[in-house]
Amino acid sequence: MDNERIREICMALPHVAETVGWGHHLVYWVGDRDIGGKMFASTDLDGSGVGVLAFHCGAERFHELLERDGIRPTPYSAKFFWVTLERWDALRPREIEDELKRAYSLIYERLPKRTKERKKAVKDREQGEGNRE
Repeated sequence: MDNERIREICMALPHVAETVGWGHHLVYWVGDRDIGGKMFASTDLDGSGVGVLAFHCGAERFHELLERDGIRPTPYSAKFFWVTLERWDALRPREIEDELKRAYSLIYERLPKRTKERKKAVKDREQGEGNRE
């Protein structure tokens, strides 16, 4: 597993946007942050952070994941049930993919109705432009 594979997994999910934040993190959003989207995962691009991948895991999985070697609470975000993988082999590749999909779903469920409607409007507009070509 590496940053490129994480990017492939995340960008294959519906309505995901990415930005570079905090100077060296690739941040994945459910919906564009400009329309009220929320972060669900981030990767460390240059190895200068505390881990290789951080993601939201929800209250139910939080303590279970922390029992695994190589997984720690994400600094400043643990109270929101985020964990950080200190190294890529802290979870098997399939487990990482499943956790990212779960993170996406958990965040999507909590998006405000207004944000979901704006996402739908953007998608509909993009599809309409594609039909005119």
